[in-house]
Amino acid sequence: MKPLVSILIPACNAAPWIAETIRSALAQEWPRRELIIVDDGSRDATVAVARQFASREVQVVTQENQGAAAARNKACSLCQGDYLQWLDADDLLGPEKIARQMDLAERLADRRALFSCSWAHFYWRPRQARFVPTPLWEDLSPVEWLRRKMSRGCHMQTATWLVSRELTAAAGPWNTSLTFDDDGEYFCRVLLASNGVRFVPAAKVYYRVSGSGQLSYLDPGNSKLDSLWLSLQLHVQYLRSLEDNEPSREDCLKYLQIWSVFFYPDRMDLVGRARALAAQLGGRLAPPELPWKYAWLQKLFGWGAARRIQMKYNLQKLNFLRASDALLYRWENRPKA
Repeated sequence: MKPLVSILIPACNAAPWIAETIRSALAQEWPRRELIIVDDGSRDATVAVARQFASREVQVVTQENQGAAAARNKACSLCQGDYLQWLDADDLLGPEKIARQMDLAERLADRRALFSCSWAHFYWRPRQARFVPTPLWEDLSPVEWLRRKMSRGCHMQTATWLVSRELTAAAGPWNTSLTFDDDGEYFCRVLLASNGVRFVPAAKVYYRVSGSGQLSYLDPGNSKLDSLWLSLQLHVQYLRSLEDNEPSREDCLKYLQIWSVFFYPDRMDLVGRARALAAQLGGRLAPPELPWKYAWLQKLFGWGAARRIQMKYNLQKLNFLRASDALLYRWENRPKA
């Protein structure tokens, strides 16, 4: 009998797209699967939409709003799978995603192997997604994977992973104190418990960019910054637990440098903590630099104002691209006469 794969979907106010997400899970070529959807206190029609798919294969449960990590822990506690597939309620799996990774898993017969795959952004039309390789798109040891992630500012999207139940148990539950980068921190723990990452290029995931409301959007002025700071500290701790030498400490410094820009100018307390951690690592953080096209604004209005203008421009650009793609999506899916 083929191993059972549990597809776990936390959802909150995902009514516009959760049906498409569930269909992508049900379309998987892997024959033995179960879907567990945990609604985390949605205020829209998410539950009603999800329950249209309820069956022996699809379980829908609800809980009061506790956050994405708590919803994921709930889904994990209910699942029976030999392998776990995490899937956010607005993202999509390519039909061959799980089958391609499970084919390799069965050949390896190593329950401590961790599987990743190709992924790409999209707005409304997944066929417009462009798969661009990063330094993480390879078979890598845990320490090399972490060093590349932290020094080069890249990551793997949540749904790319396929995790055995043994690795899931070894990693422990999702950290419910994290409201930002809970997935980055969680999969670091999975990675530490693994025998390394096996990358499956033919398996594909489609990551929807849904705007400022999505969990991965980071506003410099909001409470997610405390979560980011905790995640940064844990990443440094995890890498140093694997390899604590000068090159790895330099990668930790690069990681702090990449992310500390989000603490300016509103959270100088976190800037101070980042500088102190950099000193412990034997280095220092350079003052953050803005792209050249904002340099004149910095001279006129100061760094903080120029940074806010940059963030507002990027958000407006994102909203324009999403709205434009949504119009094309509706046009392509309009009722035919």
